[in-house]
Amino acid sequence: MIALNDTETQLPPGAQLLGREWLGFDESGHAVIRFQAQVAFTNRHGTIQGGFLAAMLDSATGLCALAALSSEQTAVTKSLDTRFLKPAPVGAVTARARVVERTDREVVVQADLVDTNGTIVADATARLRILAKK
Repeated sequence: MIALNDTETQLPPGAQLLGREWLGFDESGHAVIRFQAQVAFTNRHGTIQGGFLAAMLDSATGLCALAALSSEQTAVTKSLDTRFLKPAPVGAVTARARVVERTDREVVVQADLVDTNGTIVADATARLRILAKK
């Protein structure tokens, strides 16, 4: 299993931009990842632009997939089917992700993004290709 509690300096730049923080697994086995939606991410309506929400979902599903793989494996996103359900405000956004299917070559992860009021603002299903690390 990879080290999911990397320090801020070890996070990829995109994860740093999104303010990604690995929180662990909840009682139901979901991976829990928190992001910080910044004012700089807002659209003309003052809510978080969908591309940033999609990036958070991509990051969360990827991290969840990595948590399910051996340390000799990695995964890359093949597709990310995203739905935007409610406007997302500036502030903390939490992803809850879980593996829903896995083969030797692919892992499918479903994730929800929840705002601080407990409202699901977006969700996604990602298909990731499993690869050997080089």
